[in-house]
Amino acid sequence: MNTPSKLPISNLPEAWNSKEAWRVFGIMSEFVSATERLSHIHPAVSIFGSARTKSDQPYYKLAEVIARLLSDAGFSVISGGGPGIMEAVNKGAFYGKSPSVGLNIQLPFEQSGNAYQNISHTFQHFFTRKVMFVKFASAYVVMPGGFGTLDELMEALTLVQTGKTRRMPIILVGSKFWGGMVEWLRTTLVDEKVISPEDMELIQVIDEPEAVVGAIFKHYETRGFEPSAAERERQLYL
Repeated sequence: MNTPSKLPISNLPEAWNSKEAWRVFGIMSEFVSATERLSHIHPAVSIFGSARTKSDQPYYKLAEVIARLLSDAGFSVISGGGPGIMEAVNKGAFYGKSPSVGLNIQLPFEQSGNAYQNISHTFQHFFTRKVMFVKFASAYVVMPGGFGTLDELMEALTLVQTGKTRRMPIILVGSKFWGGMVEWLRTTLVDEKVISPEDMELIQVIDEPEAVVGAIFKHYETRGFEPSAAERERQLYL
């Protein structure tokens, strides 16, 4: 009987393990190249949202305005580099005073780089890309989105909650969109004691673009945007 591989069945696990081991070098290369490429973009804000939002929809316009205000305020603005909200974010920042950064991901569908990136870097692995979103961010702004946006949001909340990264503003834009989820977190998760009541303080829900920028500055008004030595050390173990 023919097998899917030219290798004998008994050798397949060994060959696969060897391939996985060599893949580690590719992951290391992604970390090194991305860190070198992005090392000068502080302070920065990472903004997330749906790739499926159209340019004529209100959330697209809102994301563009927020990104422009942040860029003009001196923040490099980081998005996933793709279409939808990501494009709106890069577009707003591109026409502002600070760099527009796109951290692109290779996908079999949906993701394609937008044209509004001063700095563009492409990843093969989601997890290396997610580290870069956190590593260089002074704040997270989360626009309406789907599974990918929720993944980034929960990653940020987990890292801050567990102390693996520094405390930073995590701002949900769109009270109508996020209201049901926030209420569920506040009632079900807190009531079931799987999170603490004070964990809800990690999240802010804000609708107005100017208030988003103001909340970030307020968080840092008694300290600088640069991470402390201890915070930099913690980030080595993201």
